[in-house]
Amino acid sequence: MSLTFPDLEALASRGESEVQEFKVRTSRRCVREAVETLCGMANQRGGRVLFGVDPHGRVVGQAVSDKTIEDIAGELAQVEPPVSPEIDRIRVDGSDHEVIVVSVGRSHARPHTYKGEAFRRTGNTTTRLSPQQYREMLLEAHHASQRWENEIASDWSVGDLDVSEIARTVDEAVRRGRLEEPGTRQPEEMLRGLGLMQDGRLLRAAVVLFGQADRLRPGFPQCRVRLARFRGTDKSEFIDNRQFHGNAFDLLRRADQFLRDHLPVAGRIVAGVFERSDDPIYPPVALREALANALCHRDYAIGGGSVGIGIYDDKLEITSSGGLHFGLEVEDLYRPHDSLPWNPTIADVFYRRGIIETWGRGTLKMAELTEQAGLPRPEFEESPGALLVRFRPSVYLAPQRVGRDLSQRQQHVLQVLADGGPMPLHEIVRALNAASERRAVQQDLQLLRSLELVEYSGWGRGVRWKLRDGRKPQ
Repeated sequence: MSLTFPDLEALASRGESEVQEFKVRTSRRCVREAVETLCGMANQRGGRVLFGVDPHGRVVGQAVSDKTIEDIAGELAQVEPPVSPEIDRIRVDGSDHEVIVVSVGRSHARPHTYKGEAFRRTGNTTTRLSPQQYREMLLEAHHASQRWENEIASDWSVGDLDVSEIARTVDEAVRRGRLEEPGTRQPEEMLRGLGLMQDGRLLRAAVVLFGQADRLRPGFPQCRVRLARFRGTDKSEFIDNRQFHGNAFDLLRRADQFLRDHLPVAGRIVAGVFERSDDPIYPPVALREALANALCHRDYAIGGGSVGIGIYDDKLEITSSGGLHFGLEVEDLYRPHDSLPWNPTIADVFYRRGIIETWGRGTLKMAELTEQAGLPRPEFEESPGALLVRFRPSVYLAPQRVGRDLSQRQQHVLQVLADGGPMPLHEIVRALNAASERRAVQQDLQLLRSLELVEYSGWGRGVRWKLRDGRKPQ
């Protein structure tokens, strides 16, 4: 690494983090703790430990002998599988003291253990891996050669697949220049060209991508999408609730149709045009990207898993079984990151079909599309066994239910206040074209106030009504 003293000062000024830790001395306890941390860093993103820097980032150094280096190397030798650390000694300016910098890279041989225990680095803290976390990391280590999607699909034959869907995929891949023309539309040859057969037998990926629905339900129940349109802002009541079993392309089509049927629209006036333009409140391309990502990257090994869509009055959520892998954190989804699909064979077919474009940019594309539409960027949440992406609107859409069903006129009152409030009662009545219903509108406002949807300010003729703070998107 050949660090200089100015390099060292720059590193120390950054403070402790997920990839950096300070130890003021090389006592036996400090060295053990440092090797635990280096083991955890090797299991995550890599990093370094600086001996001779205090917790506040002050470079103090210490006397360093050959035995000091030997003691550190001896502890590092107890990491299994072995790591290949770099050890640098930097002299502190104006002193005989030195700082020792021990660095490890992100390892491809993880999980590593130190004295029989595995560690991980989260923030500026080193913790022991739980047995479950260790098993997951071990599974990731063998992922390139041993994963659910590239195992043989027992008891499945080409006759159990949707051959027309296979042909459509090949045709589109050839048209896009993402697959060489096979010169035949024989199913076996097309599947081989897509990398979905091994020794004449189907891979599970082929079943997920092209299996017929009646065969998928009993043997592959996880090939399922759950679709719901909720009344209001929570899950207390459905307007529509459906489930479908099918291959990935069929599920994508069904989900796309459900969104078209139930997605709220945002009306706007287009300059130079007398008619309103009613556009989906969320960019359809961003939603399709989120659905494609969910189908490509979900964990199909979870037998009861699925992809879910929930449409609410104030948000849209897409969930998929399984979480993030390979050390990827939620924050990484908002910036450029390596493409490490959990199901690379399935993702490759989606790419060839033109459903996804560039691996590793799906979440960035969602953020770009929502930003262009004037919406907040998507929210990502990871929970045990699931990953969720949430879209929120930037315009107000009156809810259909908040504690009770709202009438069309009550919803219209809310929309009028969202578009033009604060407003006096007579302006609200005029906007509703409800001159003969002034008293009914007044009663609606009092009801909406009791539901904490609207509020007023002023007295007498000066009363102005508006949406309650927090009800209108910022």
